[in-house]
Amino acid sequence: MDALRSFVAALPAEKGYSVHTCRAYKRDLEEFTRYLDESGATAEPRMPNGGAIGPGHVTATMIRSYLGYLHQRNQKSSIARKLSTLRSFFKFLIKKGLVEFNPVEGILTPRREKNLPVYLSVDAVFRLLDSIETDSLQAARNRAIFETLYSCGIRVSELAGLNVRDVDAAAGTLKVLGKGGKERLVPIGRNALEVIDAYRQLLRSSSGIETGPDGALFLNLQGRRLTTRSVARILKKLATACGILTPVSPHTLRHTFATHMLDAGADLRSVQEMLGHQNLSTTQKYTHVSIDRLMETYDRAHPRK
Repeated sequence: MDALRSFVAALPAEKGYSVHTCRAYKRDLEEFTRYLDESGATAEPRMPNGGAIGPGHVTATMIRSYLGYLHQRNQKSSIARKLSTLRSFFKFLIKKGLVEFNPVEGILTPRREKNLPVYLSVDAVFRLLDSIETDSLQAARNRAIFETLYSCGIRVSELAGLNVRDVDAAAGTLKVLGKGGKERLVPIGRNALEVIDAYRQLLRSSSGIETGPDGALFLNLQGRRLTTRSVARILKKLATACGILTPVSPHTLRHTFATHMLDAGADLRSVQEMLGHQNLSTTQKYTHVSIDRLMETYDRAHPRK
């Protein structure tokens, strides 16, 4: 479909979306067009030539039928994302004058489940980090990676994209390229800076690799940029080795960072800025631990509890 290709091609320039996000939009739209072409679930007529239904012939009834189809096999969060894709697609088509009305308009987004984020306790994080020996280049790199993730709360994709010049040890900051190509500065702790420096020194002395300022900060065994999948695999192995039973992923460390910051008294706006959340509501899901701490204080201090 030409309209689909035009929409996806416009996303990087108009919205600043990453390749990964554009690919997700494309998959959602392809799934929708397959549903219209194959399911026969609606009472709407086919095109006069019997071919696939074009975007100008999509109706609200078809959209609702598609949502009913999705409810049988998808979580509400996935359905909400797919509906958001369709909403953006038809807004684009109206803007370009390719359709006359938006069939998604007036269709409500399913209420999403409020799942609390999985996080580790302070003791569990310290046990994980302290279990990583630094007696080899690979171990030193791993320690630096996970100290950085916990110290800064950045996404694993942001960590994998870090270059040498992005670390400002003097200022104690990290320059991160986030979603939508937006840059932000985040604080980084002394422990993380020290292990990053130790890793980079060992990298130079043991392998002779000397990457320039624009080179990748964390490298794999072949001297190339480390992938997000590799980081996740390494973390899972380390967590299992030190007896952490909670399923752990790089995003778990991001949840853990936010939870521990708020629990220690950091304000919500500051944590939002560090995490790179566009909306404050996204950050608010981490306040559950602060509520627990508040209740403990109340029970301990109130004279008539």
